[in-house]
Amino acid sequence: MINESNFLSDISSTEYPESERVSAKLITKPLFNLIRDENPDFTRDSCISISELNSYKVKYISHYFASEIGDLSPLENTVMNSLSTDKLLVSKVEDEDEGFTFGEKIADKVAEFGGSWTFIITFGIVIVLWIGANVYMLSNKGFDPYPFILLNLVLSCLAALQAPVIMMSQNRQEDKDRDRAGKDYMINLKSELEIRMIHEKLDYLIMNQQQELIDFQKKQMEMMDEILNRMNK
Repeated sequence: MINESNFLSDISSTEYPESERVSAKLITKPLFNLIRDENPDFTRDSCISISELNSYKVKYISHYFASEIGDLSPLENTVMNSLSTDKLLVSKVEDEDEGFTFGEKIADKVAEFGGSWTFIITFGIVIVLWIGANVYMLSNKGFDPYPFILLNLVLSCLAALQAPVIMMSQNRQEDKDRDRAGKDYMINLKSELEIRMIHEKLDYLIMNQQQELIDFQKKQMEMMDEILNRMNK
């Protein structure tokens, strides 16, 4: 017994809510042909559910990519899978956990601080105070007299430690940029495919509407001819 608010799909004979019903008349011709290849009894008077239609959209686009560019990359497979779901690809990308380690976070903080005016000004003040204390306050007989061997040692150690940490942060930033570029590619690819399907659907609807107008005009002409014939009689 079928619920009044449900319908049976002509593809799988499965019961779906009426809100998911899609008439075959609204399906574009290439996609309709793909469905009909697998289901010969499927006609323009048939109906299908949204989830089933989305699965055929994925098949259609996968076949298109296979014929145009060959094997699909993992990014393109992700886009294909996203077309069969209602979840936005943008939210999926934004919800991904970065999973930074403690060392990576420290490297980012060091690189951020080491490339700021705060570090430059603070380090400059420390060097000026160091030199001033040894030359003027301690009459060049302090803990680090001229030519400031200890200061040179500290600067060398600081540069030796800071350089690889900054390089670690830069390398990870490059990985993040590549990952972001891949995500942008997926979003742009999905947008292009969705726009392509919308254009195909609009073209089909316009052609179908034009055909309906032509049929309507033919019926009007037949009615007018019939009326004229009756008047002449």
